[in-house]
Amino acid sequence: MRAGPAANQPLGGTLAVHHAGTRLPQLGGGMYLTDGGLETTAVFHHGTDLPHGAAFLLLRNADGREWLRGYYRRYLRIAQASGSGFILETPTWRASSDWAWQLNVAYLELDALNARAVALTRELAAEYDAASARIVVSGCVGPRRDGDAPDLAMTAAQAETYHLRQLAVFARAGADLATAMTMTNSAEAIGIARAARALALPVVVSFTVETDGRLPTGQPLSEAIAEVDAATAAAPVYYMIDCAHPDHFAATLEAGGGWVRRIRGLRADASCRRHAELDAAPALDSGNPEQLGRQYRDLLRRHPHINVLGGCCGTDHRHVERIASACIPPPLRRMGETPS
Repeated sequence: MRAGPAANQPLGGTLAVHHAGTRLPQLGGGMYLTDGGLETTAVFHHGTDLPHGAAFLLLRNADGREWLRGYYRRYLRIAQASGSGFILETPTWRASSDWAWQLNVAYLELDALNARAVALTRELAAEYDAASARIVVSGCVGPRRDGDAPDLAMTAAQAETYHLRQLAVFARAGADLATAMTMTNSAEAIGIARAARALALPVVVSFTVETDGRLPTGQPLSEAIAEVDAATAAAPVYYMIDCAHPDHFAATLEAGGGWVRRIRGLRADASCRRHAELDAAPALDSGNPEQLGRQYRDLLRRHPHINVLGGCCGTDHRHVERIASACIPPPLRRMGETPS
């Protein structure tokens, strides 16, 4: 199998544009949780072999799908007990064509797995929230290259072409939105936002930052958001920060400016180490869940517009549970319900 232009073309046929005008409930306020570090949980806590962190491979068989259901249900119970909404991210961070080529996954199977990811999360959403529709299904898009290193070679146009196929599958399968995770550079974020806009699929862009609060390219976060907004007519419905510890970006947010209000979500790492240190570490650094919850609470006190909270590398249900406990007022909690 070889990657080529055909691998990155959108699927044929007519796309049903049912997302236009969709009102995402998290934009109306209220707290929304999401999950933690799916890949690090699978590898370090459950001994799962995930080459390149490709969790979408778990969708290939019944055992893998059942493990994913159990993983998501644990977080859904936390949200249920907290009285919050929930963003269900599909396990598709690596499910794009270049990664499929490295993993020897045929492109038609890749399409099927992306669609299956949406179907599985849709089933879970119906299971937990059939009435109030406070669970949002998001198709997770990852970077074309490694998540810790900026891809300086790809232009926005190339990124748009590359990511369009996966986004088209999400749109066809009925995802509520797409979320571009661990974005390291503005060009790729622009391409993804343009591709999603062409499909009338709402999109969120989540940037990762280094210990100085800047993107791995060295670009300030404020400039990256301004560049993407200018190039896409503000296509992202909001932005997030992920794969970084609050110690790395709190001061950046504190500097203020109108751009800060474009950030509505946080998915922090458990560890305050640099990305390079984490990559070289022989064991997982799970940090301190209690402390992370307090740091989220402090950030929300200064930036109350942020209302989507989860975790990234090294975090698991314990971290999200402590984040929920620290950030969601007790009156919102449903009496008698505790996560398990």
